[in-house]
Amino acid sequence: MDITSFWHRHKSAWAELEQLVERFTRQPRKINADEINRLTLLYKKTSAHLAYIRTFHPTDEVTLYLNLLVSRAHNLTYRQQGSSWYQLKHFFGHHLVQLVQQRMGFVAVAALLFLIGGAAGFAAVLVDPLNVYYVLPQGMAEQINPAQLGEGHESVNSPVLSTMIMTNNIKVAMLAFVGGITLGILPIYLLLFNGLLVGALAGVYALAGSSYAFWAYILPHGVIELTAIFLAGGAGLHMGYRLLVPGRYNRKHQFLIAAKQSAQLLLATLPLFVVAGLIEGYITPSKLSLETKYGVALLTLVILAAWYSWGLARLRRTHNASLDLISK
Repeated sequence: MDITSFWHRHKSAWAELEQLVERFTRQPRKINADEINRLTLLYKKTSAHLAYIRTFHPTDEVTLYLNLLVSRAHNLTYRQQGSSWYQLKHFFGHHLVQLVQQRMGFVAVAALLFLIGGAAGFAAVLVDPLNVYYVLPQGMAEQINPAQLGEGHESVNSPVLSTMIMTNNIKVAMLAFVGGITLGILPIYLLLFNGLLVGALAGVYALAGSSYAFWAYILPHGVIELTAIFLAGGAGLHMGYRLLVPGRYNRKHQFLIAAKQSAQLLLATLPLFVVAGLIEGYITPSKLSLETKYGVALLTLVILAAWYSWGLARLRRTHNASLDLISK
């Protein structure tokens, strides 16, 4: 069955489920038993529809729409009253992994843009060290001294530094997200520019023979921080893409769905920025050995990879269960 026929055949059921979800969300005290049973039935049917369509049309707009609808219905169907822990577990362990998986192409583009900027900045400094004064913001280049890397630990006010770093990174992420309304131009600029800065700094320390120490001070917080920036940048790029290429459906409808899902991705980056800020405020400027700092960076990478792998495994189990349901 082609995607258009599938849409027309089942859209009335999906619309009814969406209306029930809205009613359950806005007027939870006026719900009767029949509506609860109807919600459960439509949720199971729509989950089966999602499993079917995801198999044959994984990137279609209908698949993305159904994924959002099923996720919202799931929260209502299996809600544990008073259990905020369950809500958090479902969001970060299931829904967020789905969003990241669906937006992985845009997240990858965000990472690529950052790497392109980084390579350009690194190459510019290696070609001519004086280029650092053109690449880095005014006044920043004069403060760089590879020989003093790691000095002044005792003068660092870790709580203040950590708060400043978190605030700045969250601002960058929000700009990358909101910048989606500029057709993706602002996110592209932010990703390239931030990559350019890191690349130029890496070039300065490479020329001084201090690359090992430089990356020991960057990677402990950088792994988490860059992951969050790529997620926020990918969210902004997706919003811009939906403004330019709405697909077969209404541009406003597509943009609103993209904005809602992108906002959820942005929300997920906030805890990452908090953790990265704490690491950058307390561990990065500490007297820990360089090897220990590399160990912290590796640990953060393993935790992120384990979380995503665990989430994908859960999605596969849910997908297989839905396929069994639709085959019965």
